[in-house]
Amino acid sequence: MITLSPITIRRLTQFRANKRGFWSLWIFLALLIIALCANFVANDRPIILSYQGDLYFPVFVDYPETAFGGDFETSAEYRDEFVQELIVGENGDEGWMLWPPIRYSYDTINYNLSKPAPTPPDSSNYLGTDDQGRDVAARVIYGFRISVLFGLVLTLVSTCVGITAGAIQGYYGGKLDLFMQRIIEIWASLPYLYILIIFSSMFTPGFWSLLAILLLFSWLKLVDVVRAEFLRARNFDYVRAARALGISDRTIILRHVLPNAMVAALTYMPFILTASITSLTALDFLGLGMPPGSPSLGELLAQGKNNLHAPWLGIAAFLTLATMLSLLTFIGEAVRDAFDPRKTSN
Repeated sequence: MITLSPITIRRLTQFRANKRGFWSLWIFLALLIIALCANFVANDRPIILSYQGDLYFPVFVDYPETAFGGDFETSAEYRDEFVQELIVGENGDEGWMLWPPIRYSYDTINYNLSKPAPTPPDSSNYLGTDDQGRDVAARVIYGFRISVLFGLVLTLVSTCVGITAGAIQGYYGGKLDLFMQRIIEIWASLPYLYILIIFSSMFTPGFWSLLAILLLFSWLKLVDVVRAEFLRARNFDYVRAARALGISDRTIILRHVLPNAMVAALTYMPFILTASITSLTALDFLGLGMPPGSPSLGELLAQGKNNLHAPWLGIAAFLTLATMLSLLTFIGEAVRDAFDPRKTSN
C-alpha cells in the first residue's frame, strides 16, 4: 500500500480545489485517450471482420484482396463496394464488418464527393473535407495525437537537459557558472524563429528531426529556475553537513537538492508543453514542419487561410488548438497553485 506524505496530500487537495484545472485534466486525458486510439475511431479499414467463418483484424494486419476471393495481391480496399460484396456476400450472409465511427483515415481521399473539394460538413464527412478531399475530422484526431505526443516528448527531453544544466551551474557556481551563463545568454539572444526556419529548410522534415531542432532552444526555459534553486540550497546546513561527511556531489544533488528544485520545474512543465505544441503548429503552418501528407493542425490552418470560402477548415483547426492549449494552461495553473505553499484550499 502506498503511503503519501502530508505535503503530498496537501498538494493533491490543493490541486483538486482548483476545479477548473482539475476538470481540465480529466477532459484532456479523455481527449488524449481518444487520440491515442485514433486507429479505432477514424480508419478506412474495419476494426474486425468475419469472412467464411474466420475472423480478420484489418486494423492490425494488412490483408491482400485475394484473402477474400479477389483478384489482386495488393492490399484490400475495404471501402470499395466490390470488396465489401466479396466479404459480406450478395445477400449479406457470408460475413460482416465492424467499422469505426469515422470511416476515413487521415490520408483517405473521398472520391465520391458531390462537389469539388473542399466540401462542407455532411453525414459522411462530419467536419467536411480539405482541399484534397480528405476527411477533416480524421485529420483533426490524428493531428491532435501527433501534436500532444510531440509536445510531451519535447517537454520531457528539454526538461531533463534544462534541469541538468541548471543543476551544474547552481551547485558548483564560480567560474563554471559564469562561463555557462554567458553561453546561455548568447544562445538565448539568437533569433529563435528565424533559426528554426533555417534549420527546418536545411534538413528533411520529420518527427525526430523537428524534435532535435526545437530542442536547441526549448531547454533554456528551465535553466534559470533550477539554477536559482541550487544556488539557494547549496549553502543550506544539511548540504554543508553532507559535504563534511564525505558524501559525493552526485548523491547530494540527486537526493538532497534536486527534489526541492523539481517543485519549481514541475510548475513550468505544462507551459513548456503548450509552447512546444505551438512551435510545431507554427512550423507546420509555414510549411517547414512535418512531411507533406502528415496529419497536422498547422497544415489545416494553412489550408483554412488559402481557402477562405471553406471556413470549416480554419474553424476546426482553431477550435482544436484553442481547446488543447486552454486545457493545458488551466492544468498548469492548478499545478502551480498546488505547489505554492501560500495557497490554502477552501
